[in-house]
Amino acid sequence: MSEKNNLSRRNFLKSGSLAGAGVLFSFYMPSFAKGILEPVGPNATSLGNSLPAFSPNAFLSISADGTITITCPYAEMGQGIYTAIAQLIGEELDADWQKIKIESAPISEVYNHLVYHCQMTGGSSSVTSEYDRMRQVGATARYMLVGAAALDWGVSTDSCTTSNGTVTHSLSGKTADYGSLAGKASEITAPKDLKLKDQKDQTLIGKNVKRLDTPNKTNGKAIYGIDISLPNMLVAVVSRCPGALGKVKSFDDSKAKAYPGVKAVINTGNGVAVVATGYWAAHKGRELIEIIWDRGGYENFSSKAEMQQYKKDVQKPGMLAMKKGDIAKKAIGGKSFDVEYEFPYLTSATMEPLNCVADVKADSCDIYVGTQGQTFDLYGCAGALKMKPEQIKIHTQLSGGGFGRRCQMDAHMVVEAAILSKIMQTPIKVIWSREDDMRSGYYRFANYHKLQITTDAKGNPHSWMHRMAIPSFVFGTPFEGPLVKNGVDYFQLDGGLELVYDVPNTQIEWVKEKQTIPGIWQRANSHFYTAYIKETMIDVMAKAVKKNPYSYRLSLLKDNPKHTLVLKTVAEKSGWGKPLPKGHAQGMAIHENFGSTMASVVELSITDKGKIKVHKIVSALDCGVAVNPANVESQVQGGAIWAISQALYGEINVVNGEVLEGNFNKFKVARMFETPEMVLHIVPSKNPIGGIGEASVGCIAPAMANAILALTGKHHTKMPFPADVRKA
Repeated sequence: MSEKNNLSRRNFLKSGSLAGAGVLFSFYMPSFAKGILEPVGPNATSLGNSLPAFSPNAFLSISADGTITITCPYAEMGQGIYTAIAQLIGEELDADWQKIKIESAPISEVYNHLVYHCQMTGGSSSVTSEYDRMRQVGATARYMLVGAAALDWGVSTDSCTTSNGTVTHSLSGKTADYGSLAGKASEITAPKDLKLKDQKDQTLIGKNVKRLDTPNKTNGKAIYGIDISLPNMLVAVVSRCPGALGKVKSFDDSKAKAYPGVKAVINTGNGVAVVATGYWAAHKGRELIEIIWDRGGYENFSSKAEMQQYKKDVQKPGMLAMKKGDIAKKAIGGKSFDVEYEFPYLTSATMEPLNCVADVKADSCDIYVGTQGQTFDLYGCAGALKMKPEQIKIHTQLSGGGFGRRCQMDAHMVVEAAILSKIMQTPIKVIWSREDDMRSGYYRFANYHKLQITTDAKGNPHSWMHRMAIPSFVFGTPFEGPLVKNGVDYFQLDGGLELVYDVPNTQIEWVKEKQTIPGIWQRANSHFYTAYIKETMIDVMAKAVKKNPYSYRLSLLKDNPKHTLVLKTVAEKSGWGKPLPKGHAQGMAIHENFGSTMASVVELSITDKGKIKVHKIVSALDCGVAVNPANVESQVQGGAIWAISQALYGEINVVNGEVLEGNFNKFKVARMFETPEMVLHIVPSKNPIGGIGEASVGCIAPAMANAILALTGKHHTKMPFPADVRKA
């Protein structure tokens, strides 16, 4: 193990002192016992005496009444992972779908992500990484249940079949439900790797089964993090330095302490917490505090000025990230393009704002939180409280959206709640308002790009130089090892390194910018801007050499059958090239991320005021196996709406060190009347399974831009689109 990944407990988290003028919440990256991308140890075979009668592994148990309880190691944030994991296990188990229930996994190494080797949810990787393991979980249980029945009946296992939660002996007709076999099944030993079903024999995978989490979400029984209530619990809100740039210099809390319901006002170092009997009292008390901030020199920081600096920086060579051929080679008779793009800061704006409940006792701590990063929360909390990790329990709750925002490597939300609970000696619920998160949260970084592209005499791409200016937030974290190579953060360049198209000479460079405000993952991450750049440039080039964007793409994908099939499918299904209503135009884009390839055709028009009206989106998707096609479709639709929102409105502006946008009145998202008709065609495929939660995010904005180009002749290089796209 390298020194970089040798992460001992003493390095987990350097917690702030509880002494002095205030409680300094100094957040550091928590590390964990197994380094990222190291081999995972064997799964535990028992979780203690609390499990029902039959638990062949940590993911599945069957009780005597036949109830099948599946333990999901991933956070359910609306993406449907509870149902997908249940389908994978239930398929090989031949389970009765009506008897399946699902629960969130506790914190344990046995539930670590197979790729990231920590317990977390992200990167559209939950189903893709678990596709084989979860089916083996179901197959193992089925083998043991059949073995129990065969032993009881004195017959061979080959003469037994399973269906709908029942084992049947084909010759005698004897049957036994899984519940009645649960006790004996635990005595059977299953081989390590069982043969799994052929795709043609699957009855759950690939089918539109009803989601397991839907009933309770519609009848009001579903419990989200913000719903948690414990005896004697108090509520805290924290006034944080605007823009998260600074700490408390001094404050006057006399009025706040006098407000009814306020129990305490606590200096956290980088903020002031108001603890009260309820949210409203804490919120009103916070409004009464007069704080003087030490802005640390960032009081004059401006995101526009920063972007201008980025623009200057990309004029000089950056660090080499990828090179093929020689971009200095000249093509005779071709064209050249020198184009620059800019993308602003963005926030995730989850529907359920951040929240966490901590219940700290003398020798234990219970955390109730909707989280994407249980391992980060575990070690962050343990370090802050100076407890052993085994003294901490993480109770993962349903989340009202995540998009990466709830995967907080510094565990700041959990640490806030834990330390306040320790001080107050009672359970504490910390609630961030939407304004808190938008103005003092974590963001996708602003970024700037310079492209220099040439074509040959036939109009085909000859050279492609792409230089990106953007900060990194993974340096100094456990993710630095797998994501950074030779000083280059490849995470921030993802999607821009894989051109897909046939370009003989390419060079990708990174200009590492200084991080000024906190950064975090976001849905599709870099793919939003890298896909936009690539796919709009292809249309610009096609227009310049007077070729149809569709046929131009096909000619550049001749050695890529997967993309070619997806592109041909979307062209056919969208009626590409056929007459459209007056004032309408189509634009197309194709992109691959997280293992799935998607192409979209957007049909839009422009109003008399220059506003964009998206009428229809037709998409084709190769995601390998579509575990639940209906859920795939809903995820694609959600990603499309996300992308439309970012393209039309998405922008965070910082002026004098403070974020201007605080709620949906300024940080707008697409409304229902702006949602177009959407049609998805899932391409039958034998390719490896891919993620779908972010598949559409990369395609929609460039397809919109390409339709605008067709209508107005204007190539938009800045996000979001201007208020009047005719004048830009």
